[in-house]
Amino acid sequence: MAGNSDPLSPRAKLAVTAGKAVAAASRAAGRGSGSVIGGRVALKLDPDLLGELAQHLDVVLVSGTNGKTTTTRLIAESLRAAGPVVSNALGANMPAGITSALAEGSESRFGVIEVDEKYLAGVARDVEPKAIALLNLSRDQLDRAAETRMLAEHWRESLAGTKAVVIANADDPLVVWAASSSPNVVWVAAGQMWKDDAWSCPACGGVMQRPGDDWFCGQCGFRRPTPSWALSGDHVLDPHGSAWPIHLQLPGRANKANATTSAAVAAVFGVPPQVALERMYQVQAVAGRYDVVQFMGRELRLLLAKNPAGWLETFSLIEQPPTPVILAVNARAADGTDTSWLWDVDYTRLTGHPLFVIGDRRLDLAVRLEVAGQTFQVCQSVDEAVQLAPAGRIETIANYTAFQDLRRRVGN
Repeated sequence: MAGNSDPLSPRAKLAVTAGKAVAAASRAAGRGSGSVIGGRVALKLDPDLLGELAQHLDVVLVSGTNGKTTTTRLIAESLRAAGPVVSNALGANMPAGITSALAEGSESRFGVIEVDEKYLAGVARDVEPKAIALLNLSRDQLDRAAETRMLAEHWRESLAGTKAVVIANADDPLVVWAASSSPNVVWVAAGQMWKDDAWSCPACGGVMQRPGDDWFCGQCGFRRPTPSWALSGDHVLDPHGSAWPIHLQLPGRANKANATTSAAVAAVFGVPPQVALERMYQVQAVAGRYDVVQFMGRELRLLLAKNPAGWLETFSLIEQPPTPVILAVNARAADGTDTSWLWDVDYTRLTGHPLFVIGDRRLDLAVRLEVAGQTFQVCQSVDEAVQLAPAGRIETIANYTAFQDLRRRVGN
């Protein structure tokens, strides 16, 4: 726990040193940050390293399908009001990346760690977190990750009897099912725009009833818990009924929901909502997300969306027609190689926008847009798309590796 300055074992020190050396060599060779390969080497030398690196920290783990990186960043900014924070701010969220991040936190008090949904149980076992934030569950990378209901069941088993405070989204039935095995849950009404993965009851398989913002199963009685924190318009409502204004530089309803969850997490660590929310205003962009850049004499806003739920939220952020929109889709290992999810996205929401399609799987997306009755142009590169786009700021929406390609090309 925080304040415990137990030194690392000789084996752990060797593993950390070796990991940093490999990471430095990777960076020197131009192969990225080196955090993943460095973490892998360190864990190979000391399989217990993650737990050792976390032993002096008060740790919060953040997991879910969408919003992990942004929420992690907002929580980290909030907790800096109470002490130094170490965090995997760039989103390397599997054990190797987490290990590399924590290796830099010897002087920190708090660890704010984003965790891939599939690895939550193992990381929680290793680092013994004080808090776990569960945001949402929806289909994503179906070729790699478990089906959402199986994932919720896995979370539920791992959270049973946990000592951590679980901060969970009361509006997502799958998250509620997973979290309700925990003895200490703080429920947050963060909303759920995408509902298509939660129409059947995770408890009994019955059909979920969803009147308004409420939900319940008519067969077994499984229902939405009463939240103690809530997003209400532009305010966070705390457990005492006080309303705290949300002032973010990040756009959209989803980020207000992320801020609400972050305020609830900060309160577990003794940071009041007013202080937490004021500090969140410092965040202008998260690993390039929401950045506005100049490229070829044009202004581009960079937006990341990786799955149907993410694309639905992102469509609500973009400027009204006739703002041009570039859509970029890849299907590499980090994205998931299955592009069938494109058919779950409602592209009719883009009607009236001039659309330009790029990326490795631009033809897959083109077929989907054709069926949706949209007018678009397929381009070989972002350069071509920018040249063809009509005047005005251009919105760019890309999935994970397409987003990284885009950032490299536009110099962000």
